[in-house]
Amino acid sequence: MPSTIPHIVLPTAEALAEDAAQRFACAASDAVQSHGEFVVALSGGATPRGVYKRLGAPPYAATVPWPRVQVLWGDERCVAPDQAASNYRMVREALLDHVPIRAENVHRIHGEDVPALAAQAYERTLRTLLRTPSGPPRATPGARIDLVLLGLGNDGHTASLFPGPPARDVPDGEPWAVARYHVAASQWRVTLTPVLINAAAEILFLVSGEGKATIVQRVLEGPRRPQELPAHQIAPVDGRMLWLLDAAAARGLEARE
Repeated sequence: MPSTIPHIVLPTAEALAEDAAQRFACAASDAVQSHGEFVVALSGGATPRGVYKRLGAPPYAATVPWPRVQVLWGDERCVAPDQAASNYRMVREALLDHVPIRAENVHRIHGEDVPALAAQAYERTLRTLLRTPSGPPRATPGARIDLVLLGLGNDGHTASLFPGPPARDVPDGEPWAVARYHVAASQWRVTLTPVLINAAAEILFLVSGEGKATIVQRVLEGPRRPQELPAHQIAPVDGRMLWLLDAAAARGLEARE
């Protein structure tokens, strides 16, 4: 049956990247006008890289209010920041080196540290930035992430939330950042958790390429299976979610916009 998850199909990956860059710029402007800063959580991957390259070039490099932008990451591989696998390095090279953003506004995950300690440190960073020393995320403007960019893996994962039973890291509440071991890659990662992502004002999935068509169809049109397909764990509590797809990734959908 046709998907009930809001999505837009763009003709090419380039058109998707341009659309996403425009949405990023609009979200940044709206957030700065609303509460003085724009908090964004960025994703790794080839599709977001095209968005970041556009944002790092005219007109966005000059028109986005970069000094008011606070940059977070949705997840990070547990590697040093200068390694090719680092999401931080990719974003820095594609975007941050080309825009007037303040160094103190760039909040990377320290993937070179012990994974569990890196996750705990990042949660402290998140809570300080979002003015929530304890307790669950809040929906108050300025106390939640304004925009989260996400991708989709061929196994249905998003950020570094992988298929399988959810793990509880603390007994008295869900953490905002956790360390997770990716068996297929034999690698530790640190990721934001659904409780924080779902509190965001806006969530934008970016998916391109024919290789993603099968999993896109399963996630958007199949039954909800959050353990099997972690992308189904993303459902905003008091915000908006939109999937941006190129035509190749959307070719398996029954109804295309």
